[in-house]
Amino acid sequence: MSIQRVMVIGAGQMGSGIAQVCAMSGYDVTLHDLKEEFVEKGLNGIKKQLQRQVDKERITETDMDRFLRQVQASTELSNAKDADIIIEAAVENMDIKKQLFVQLDQFAPDHAILATNTSSLPITEIAAVTKRPEQVIGMHFMNPVPVMKLVEIIRGLATTDETFNTVKEMAESLKKTAVEVNDFPGFVSNRILMPMINEAIYTVFEGVASPEDVDEVMKLGMNHPMGPLTLADFIGLDTCLSIMETLHEGFGDDKYRPCPLLRKYVKAGWLGKKAGRGFYNYS
Repeated sequence: MSIQRVMVIGAGQMGSGIAQVCAMSGYDVTLHDLKEEFVEKGLNGIKKQLQRQVDKERITETDMDRFLRQVQASTELSNAKDADIIIEAAVENMDIKKQLFVQLDQFAPDHAILATNTSSLPITEIAAVTKRPEQVIGMHFMNPVPVMKLVEIIRGLATTDETFNTVKEMAESLKKTAVEVNDFPGFVSNRILMPMINEAIYTVFEGVASPEDVDEVMKLGMNHPMGPLTLADFIGLDTCLSIMETLHEGFGDDKYRPCPLLRKYVKAGWLGKKAGRGFYNYS
């Protein structure tokens, strides 16, 4: 199947980033969210990202204008009727994703692939609420999408080879490296990354070292470009907690138990960079 028209559900940081790379690769893109102001914010974010590319002389003003014309705004899910693939990048909540996929299954044409950008939730469970589970797949982009080269492509139990190959080819057309992953909690990236972040939080919780010193150890000792606690703040501590809970529930193993300090920060509203406060103060 040839993909020409892409619909992205969710105009936040991930969704707008996905919309941007799709537009820059020549796809016709519909960027959807619940309210016009959410979509406008996403479109403005894309414009700012492209303007930076112009300022660095990586693209021209003409290129930027062309890419922006490729993206149409949407607040009606019925616009899914024109899509060849729909990439859902909504909040990391299973109930919300299931509700969306039930609706998208009704509006999308029969040939359309339904993809989810979930970072940890089961693809098979999401696919089961549709009448096309063989055309449902995980397409986990890394943040920030325009910069990071990896896409985890996750097969559900019923996902066909045709669906997988079509999505892999699309990911590669976005100049991404596509990695095939089976449907286990956290997939590969977050199954490895989040327990490391959680353990870093435990070292602070237990008084082993300060956040600054934990991050220095990992940067200078392990050659990580960013310390795990800085990274946690960047990802969002609420997202980190959600993924750890998914791992803990999915595997039933206490090695995935979220650190009490992580829960405490989330309850306090200290969600990281987006909230102005996490393990570091951004105000």
